[in-house]
Amino acid sequence: MLKDVRIAVIGLGYVGLPLAVEFGKIYPVVGFDISAQRIKALKAGHDHTLETSDEALAAAVNLKFTSFIEDIKDCNYYIVGVPTPVDKNKRPDLTPLIKATETVGKVLKRGDIVIYESTVYPGATEEDCVPVLEHFSGLKFNEDFYCGYSPERINPGDKVHTLTLIRKIISGSTPEVADKVDALYNSILKKGTFKASSIKVAEAAKVIENTQRDLNIAFVNELALIFHRMGIDTSEVLEAAGTKWNFLTYKPGLVGGHCIGIDPYYLTHKAQEMGYHPEVILAGRRLNDNMGFYVAQQVIKLMIRKGQKIEGANVLVLGITFKENCSDIRNSRVIDVVTELKDFGCRVDVFDPWAAPAEVLDEYGVQLVPELDKGYDAVVLAVAHDQFMKLDFMTLRNGNGVIYDIKSMLPKEIVDGRL
Repeated sequence: MLKDVRIAVIGLGYVGLPLAVEFGKIYPVVGFDISAQRIKALKAGHDHTLETSDEALAAAVNLKFTSFIEDIKDCNYYIVGVPTPVDKNKRPDLTPLIKATETVGKVLKRGDIVIYESTVYPGATEEDCVPVLEHFSGLKFNEDFYCGYSPERINPGDKVHTLTLIRKIISGSTPEVADKVDALYNSILKKGTFKASSIKVAEAAKVIENTQRDLNIAFVNELALIFHRMGIDTSEVLEAAGTKWNFLTYKPGLVGGHCIGIDPYYLTHKAQEMGYHPEVILAGRRLNDNMGFYVAQQVIKLMIRKGQKIEGANVLVLGITFKENCSDIRNSRVIDVVTELKDFGCRVDVFDPWAAPAEVLDEYGVQLVPELDKGYDAVVLAVAHDQFMKLDFMTLRNGNGVIYDIKSMLPKEIVDGRL
C-alpha cells in the first residue's frame, strides 16, 4: 500500500467500476459518474452489468460513490475510464472523454496525476486532453500536474481475464510519473505491468490490439463468403487448418462491442490526419460491418428455397448483446440482421435474457419479447448465450422453418445454414 493516495475514478462502467472496486479495497476511492441512477444502484450494492459482483462491491470498504464534483476535489490521482465511441460517420467521438477531462480540470491541483484508461488514437492524451486540463485548472502540464496512460483491457463477460489477473501497460508524462503510476497499479495487479517508453507508445499499443483482432476476424469472414460459394463448410476448413501448430484460430461472425468494432477507426482517423490512407484496416472494417446484412440475406434465401412466404414471415433472433453471456449491447451488429430482415418484410422477434429491455429499446428501437413462442418460419442464433444452448430448436421453428447458426455452435444436422 502506497502512502498519501486518494483516488477518483471518473466513469463507472465496464472499465471504471472494476478499477474503483480493486483500488477501494486498499485506498480511499471516490467513484464518480454523471448518471444519478447508476450511482444509486451502486450505493445499493449492485452492478446491473454483472461484471462486478455484489460481494466484490461490499469488499471495497474504502469506496464511495457520487455524482457531485465537490466530492472528488480532495483526490490526488484521477483515473478516467469513459467510453470513446465513433459517430454515425465512423469518426472518433471524444465528447465523453473531453467532458470527463473538463470535470477533472475543475478540481485539479498542483502535484495531481491524471491517468487515462479510455482507448484513443496516439497523441490524444497530450494533444486533446492536456490542453483542456490546463484551460480549466489554470495549471501547467508537467510542471504543476502530470498525466499517465494505462489502457483498459476489460473483456466483458470474461471471468478469467479479470482486472487483477491481467498484465497492464502503463506510461507517464515523465519518467518519475511513470514510476508512480507503475507502483500504483502494481499494488492491485497480480500479473504486473509493462512500462511503455511514452504515453503515445501506450496509446498506439492499445489501439492495435483490437485492430489486429478485427483484421483476423475479417479474414475468416471473407473465407466464409468464399467457401459458401464453393459449397464448403467453413467450420470444417478451420478445424482442419487448426491442426497446424502455428495456425491462429479465429471464427467468422459479427464484430461488435465497444472495442474491436470501434478502435480501428481511431487509428485510421489519426493516420488520415497525418496524410496516410490505410487500406487494409479499412477494408477489414467494411467487410466486418457488412456481415449482418449478409447473414440476413442468406436466411431469406434459405426461406425462399423452402417455399416460405417472406412478407409477414415470423422470424426469431436469439440474442442482441454483442457477445455471449454478457449484458453489453454497445455496437451490437445483431441489429443489422434484424434491420435487414425487417426490410424484407419479416416480422422479427428478438429474445435475449441478458439484455436490459429498456436499454435495447432506447439504443436500437427494438422491443425485446419477454418469452419464446413457437412455430417461427426462421430461427437465427445470433449470440451463443449458455441458455440458448439448452433450447430445443426443432420446437421453436415450424415444420418447414429455417434454422441459421451464426455462431456455428449447434449440431450441423439440425441447421440449414451457418457462417
